[in-house]
Amino acid sequence: MKLNFPNPSRSYDDSRHCVCFWGYDGSREIAFQIGDAALSSFNPQMGSGESAVLAAFDLYRERILLKAEDLYVRGSQNIFKIS
Repeated sequence: MKLNFPNPSRSYDDSRHCVCFWGYDGSREIAFQIGDAALSSFNPQMGSGESAVLAAFDLYRERILLKAEDLYVRGSQNIFKIS
């Protein structure tokens, strides 16, 4: 079964400076985090703060999900960091 992202939810974790989002491999939930620095590689003029970072994530969501699919390896790990 392929990793999929049926839930568009995402949140900003201020303490880790990253956006958190989730994918599913069958019934198994897989957590992903993409840091501010990685997001700024998509959009160098992103700005700072939660709203700017979430807006950048939303704008580049499809590309980020493709990176998440490439990074994902089936196994016991259930959290992946995109950097």
